[in-house]
Amino acid sequence: MAKSTTNRSRGDPASLPKWVKPQLCKVVNAPPQGPEWLHEIKYDGYRMHARLHRGRAELLTRTGLDWTHKYPSIAQAVSTLPARQAYPDGELCGVRPDGKTSFSLIQAASDSGNVDPLVFFLFDVVDLDGEVISTAPLHERKERLRQLLSNVGTPLQYSDHQIGQGAEFYAKACELSL
Repeated sequence: MAKSTTNRSRGDPASLPKWVKPQLCKVVNAPPQGPEWLHEIKYDGYRMHARLHRGRAELLTRTGLDWTHKYPSIAQAVSTLPARQAYPDGELCGVRPDGKTSFSLIQAASDSGNVDPLVFFLFDVVDLDGEVISTAPLHERKERLRQLLSNVGTPLQYSDHQIGQGAEFYAKACELSL
């Protein structure tokens, strides 16, 4: 399959989108089957995009609101990514001691202003250093994201996936109450 990315002028502020409408989960009756399907954990938090341009990070909600001021430690972490421009997609979460995400934890952290314990799980990147990669296959985008996050730690975390075995993945997620 040919790589379906488009090059743009690197570092051109106009080339990085201001906001991208996110793809949202779709409820289905059964997990899709086959080796072409990629399966990921659905986190319980706030869907968030990060927009990084020349060391300045913005955090955008799924409706395009700028929430950078609400989560300065997350924005600071994004600003240190080894890229000139990036537009990663993820879920901002509170994490319980058992490792499960909790919407009530993120709400409590947001209400109290103590947002340092939050984790930003990143699962996609649609633009990287002037290259539109949103049309590339998801597994290619996730590999680029994994490389981008390879030397970065908390509060940014790469959200891994599994190829195929949808029924088994779903059964394990149910067993773990995810």
